[in-house]
Amino acid sequence: MHRSFITSETANSKVSLRLAVILLVTLVALGVSGYMILEGYSLLDAFYMTIITVSTVGFREVRTLSDSGKIFTILLIILSLGTFVFALSNLTRYLLEGIFRNTFYLKRIKNKIKKLENHTILCGYGRNGRQSAKELSDHGRDFVIIENNPLHLEDLEDEHSFLVIEGDATQEETLLEAGVEKAGALITTLPNDADNLLIVITARQFNPGMKIISRASDEKAEKKLKRAGATNVIMSDKIGGQRMAKLVVQPDVVEFLEKIMLQSSSDVNLEEISCEAMCDLFNHKSIRDLGIRNKSGANIIGMKKKEDYLFNPDPDVLLDKSDKLFVLGRPDQISLMKKLLQKGEI
Repeated sequence: MHRSFITSETANSKVSLRLAVILLVTLVALGVSGYMILEGYSLLDAFYMTIITVSTVGFREVRTLSDSGKIFTILLIILSLGTFVFALSNLTRYLLEGIFRNTFYLKRIKNKIKKLENHTILCGYGRNGRQSAKELSDHGRDFVIIENNPLHLEDLEDEHSFLVIEGDATQEETLLEAGVEKAGALITTLPNDADNLLIVITARQFNPGMKIISRASDEKAEKKLKRAGATNVIMSDKIGGQRMAKLVVQPDVVEFLEKIMLQSSSDVNLEEISCEAMCDLFNHKSIRDLGIRNKSGANIIGMKKKEDYLFNPDPDVLLDKSDKLFVLGRPDQISLMKKLLQKGEI
């Protein structure tokens, strides 16, 4: 089920409705008790008299009231005037808000998810999930969050731009609702390795070509996740330990790389560019022939040829459409390089 996030206005309407119900129940209980004590009415007759009095519909009395009964009725009408209107208006507003939220808002969210293609599915919005969502959002990537932890869902209430499904990511129907068959990638950050393993197996069955990145707690789980179909497995504790040691040995290098990789910056980016869309003119040409630095200002600092990674590749390395380039430069320089490669204008 999709979560309809509770805004502060909705929360206030809930408080008002709760207060109205309490006042109305108290008023009815007071009326029933008064008529039973003062007029000797049965429970049904007392309830009938209370309802027609509180609602001011003016139906016939059960029987002629005594003077004390008339005075009590007058007081009950005075008390009920504001209370009944207050309760009715709050109930109507709450129901209309609920109908709008569940019918229109949730339908709009569902339609948005249906239209997505090559998006990312993020399973879990814990500590790692939040970081992943922020990174995806900073890079303008479409993504859907699956979460069922009430505490994490509360954290998502202020993120109105996020597409969220409240559900169990280990269930097939939840993944299908998130568009797993059309997704380009899936990230699972759940704290339980068994849950992550089940998500990886299920997602791989529905989408054999998607990239799947999973969190793992120990090395045994890492091996199982890779065998199950995970493209990459991240061990947070291991990475954290390495980073702490690097900050002792090479603090400036770590901060420099984090500045490029982990912080959104308009000054410099490190991006991966696939040569698949490269103009045929440049196929099997060398980096030197491209003159990439002179034309765009961006630098090729690495590349991936099949399963091998080349760092600071030699200018005479020949490019192939299966290669991937790792380019360092300003966003406008990288954008220009992509354009030049695709159009063959270098």
